This record gives sequence, structure tokens and C-alpha cells, in this order.
Amino acid sequence: MTSKWEELAADKRTRINESIPEEWRIKELPAGDCFFDFPAKSGLLSDQEISITESSATDLVQQLAHGDLKAVDVTIAFCKRAALAHQLVNCCLEFFPEMAIAQAKELDAYFEEHKKPVGPLHGLPISLKDQLRVKGLETSMGYVSWLGKYDTTESVLVTLLRKAGAVFYTKTSVPQTLMVCETVNNIIGRTLNPRNKNWSCGGSSGGEGAMVGIRGGVIGVGTDIGGSIRVPSAFNFLYGIRPSHGRMPYAKMANSMEGQETVHSVVGPMAHSAADLRLFLTSVLEQEPWKYDSKVVPLPWRSTEEEAIKSKIQDGLNLGYYSCDGVVFPHPPILRGIETVVSTLKSNGHTVVPWTPYKHSFGHDLVNDIYAADGNTDVFKDINASGEPSIPNIRDLLNPDKEPIDMNQLWDTHLKKWNYQSEYLEKWRELEERQGKELDAIIAPITATAAIRHNQFRYYGYASVINLLDFTSVVVPVTFADKKLDAKNDGYQPLSELDATVQAEYDPEAYHGAPVAVQVVGRRLSEERTLAIAEEIGRLLGNSVTP
Repeated sequence: MTSKWEELAADKRTRINESIPEEWRIKELPAGDCFFDFPAKSGLLSDQEISITESSATDLVQQLAHGDLKAVDVTIAFCKRAALAHQLVNCCLEFFPEMAIAQAKELDAYFEEHKKPVGPLHGLPISLKDQLRVKGLETSMGYVSWLGKYDTTESVLVTLLRKAGAVFYTKTSVPQTLMVCETVNNIIGRTLNPRNKNWSCGGSSGGEGAMVGIRGGVIGVGTDIGGSIRVPSAFNFLYGIRPSHGRMPYAKMANSMEGQETVHSVVGPMAHSAADLRLFLTSVLEQEPWKYDSKVVPLPWRSTEEEAIKSKIQDGLNLGYYSCDGVVFPHPPILRGIETVVSTLKSNGHTVVPWTPYKHSFGHDLVNDIYAADGNTDVFKDINASGEPSIPNIRDLLNPDKEPIDMNQLWDTHLKKWNYQSEYLEKWRELEERQGKELDAIIAPITATAAIRHNQFRYYGYASVINLLDFTSVVVPVTFADKKLDAKNDGYQPLSELDATVQAEYDPEAYHGAPVAVQVVGRRLSEERTLAIAEEIGRLLGNSVTP
């Protein structure tokens, strides 16, 4: 006999499946572990639809703005490919092609009448992580207890993207609670990595990573409180940016632990190129989001900051790097990825010097204490409300019996965070003083592993310490794990029990072909400069537009 929560979840799955038109349905799923190439070979997409969905967002908005493409044709193409994506990798919590096509027709009618686009994203389909509220749709966010609640308002970012001309067609899956870097919930189950169904797509914006990774989307919107934009970007060979808090509008989005103000979740894009990330950021900032969300810093896009970096690129950037944070040693593919970036930069005239991670063990422990400051009361309240079980990742990570801290302890935590941020900046300045020039950014791992096997993600510190510092971070795809190049170091002596667990997971055969990425870390609110550096690194690597 099924329980009430199982009935609710089954009903939701049925509704998602029924939203896919019959003519877009896959008759027989492909054999093997990789689904990456199937959409283009399925016969369900026309040549034009393949061309549209494999174009860049930057090219598409130009063609839409000149009338060379119609919004409805672009929207149908991405709706069809998203439908294929969901059937292959299970990535949608909402799919609403009829609403999207109706919106696209309105945009085409506007263009026909006014002979101009409504805004910089006119007719561009953008997929949304399920945290973003769209009027008339559910925002379950991976909790069964949130099913059946339909939004009567929209997130500010949705409003501003709509104002800029974006079209919405899907909201993608997230893990229960959002607090883990894999994507599995009790509503639709696990989202798979398109490149290998045995690998994680990342999390918590894993539905976005999978959707954009298989080109069911061209730009996806994710959020990041401990790596949730950057890990899915890395695991799906995408670019992604974690802006500093206050740069992008977060108001009216759903979240776990709402009101937690010590380490903020931030929202940002994931895409196949740095140029497409820039298109998203500039288009949102053009709408003056600080007039809609009181936490947004009134800071328009600063082209002068980009130009300053481009000038520096000619003379040579000054960058730091580290391969290990002193807590968990990365797997061989990640070490090779860091070395590839460092050697490429050096051979192109840039200065790259070692950076000593400052108290990353302290930062990792502090940010974990912050996440659990309420004794995990909030997330378990929403899990228990339906009677659904915790997903395995949550059982491994969060203790339901943990004691919450009191107000004075919270104030002390705020002070510890502020002191750590200030001390880190001091170390940054000290290196600059020794060198006699500005440190432009730091190259670092984003995870200790390439795209990881399911239920094996153990260490969040490479990402979460950056959240604690509130630095800007951009993910750059680098290469793929190679069993011939990335042999296991059998003589390695682990740094800790956690490190031993991470090292034991590595199997060169199992990880062959898994995406490898780095993050480019800049000071707080340095989005223009850090993105420009990331774009140059991608260009030098030959990954300026990812396949």
C-alpha cells in the first residue's frame, strides 16, 4: 500500500510526463551510458531546430533582434529539445511549452508591429531552477510537502528577465533541501549526467546543469550557497558564475532556511560560453534590479573594468593558483586540469604564482556550522511535513538531532566570518606587496573530483569557502579525465579520514571522460574583471565555446 506522499509524488510525475506532446516523445531510449548526442540524432528535431539549439545565446539574440529568426521557432526548438532532455536524464520539475509558445507569439507580434525587440533577451528561451517562482506554477523545490501550492506572484529575477524579453519553458530539478551537490529527490528521483548516466550532474542546480549540458537550454539560471552553480557547471563542462551577494536580484525566490543571513545564497547563469554569461548579467543589470530588490547593490555593468583587464591581458595577467586547499587532495584529473591552466597561461606570457590557501580548514568548518546553525530544524520540518524520507545524501550530511545555537553564538559566528574575510584580504594584499603589483585572480579547483559517481560527493570545501568569503567565482571547463594520463597514486598518504574517503573513490576507468574544470576567483563584486579573465583562459584552452 502506497503512502500519501508517494501518491503526491506519483501524481506530479504523471503531470510532468503528460506535459510532453506525443510527437515529442522518445519511442525507445538509447542503449549505453551516454545520452549526450542522442537529441541531434533522434530524428525528432529538424535541421533548423538542431541548428538553433546548438547556437550560442549571443548569436540567437542578434538574429532575433534583426528579425532573422522568430521567437516562436526558437522557443519550439528548445521546448522540443528540453522534452528530449527530460526523457533522457530526468531533469524537469515543471515543463510548460504551451505557456512558452504563447509568450513567444506575443513577442513576435510586438516585433512585427514595432520593428524592434522588447529588450536584450527578446525571444530567448531561458530555463529556470525550480527555486524561481513563475505565476501559476508549482515551486516544490524537491519537497513533497510543497506540491500543490501554486505561485500567485513571481520572483523579481523572473519579472526582470521577462521584461528583457526572455521566454520561460521549464523549471528544473533540485535535490531535496538544496543542500547537497547532487540532484535527487523523492518526487521525480535522480537527475543523470548526459555524458554518462553513472555520473552525477552536480547540485543543487543539477537540473539546470543537465538541461543546458545536453542543450535543452542555452542559458540556465542556478543558485549557489555552497557550490550549487559551480559544481553542476563543472560536471557538465559548462561555464558558470557565482556573483557576489547583492549583484543579482534574489527577492521572492523560494529557499530552504529563509532568513539565514550569514552566508547568502546567490543567483547566476550557467551557459556554454563566457560571452553568454555576460549577456545574461548585462541584460539583468540593464533592468536596474536595485529598484526591485533592496539587497541589490546599485552597480551597473562596468565596461571600464572589462577594458582594464583586456589591457592587462596584453601586458600579462598576474594570477595566483593552488592545487590543494590543505583539507582534501584532488583526484589526478583535477590536478592535471590545474596544471594545464597554469602551464597554458605561463606559455602565453602571464605570471602565475603559487597561492597558499589561508585557513581553508577553518573556513570549511565555519561554513558548515553556519548551514546547521538552526540544528537543521528548517529543512527537516519541510521533509517531515509529508512523511517522505530524507534522501541518502541528506542523511549522510545533516544531523536531525543537532542542537541549534543561540543568538549570542550567532553573533559570534558573524564576527568569525567577518574576521576571516578581512584576514583573507590581508593575505591577498601581502602577496601584492611582495610582488609589487596587483593580483588579478586566483585559479583553484572547484571540486576535488571530476564529475563524480552517484552518492559519492563528500567534500564541499573547494566551493563553500568561496561562499563564506563572498568572492566572485567563474567556472571554466578545461578537459576530460583520461585513464591513460590520470593514474591513481597508490602511495598517497591521506591528509585526514575525509581525505582518505575521497581518495578511495577514485577509479581511472570509471572516471574516464568525466568533465574537469577550474574556478577563477576574484575579489568581491568583481564580476566584470573575473569573467573577462575566465573568458581569456577559455580562449587559450580552446574552450571559449563548449561542445
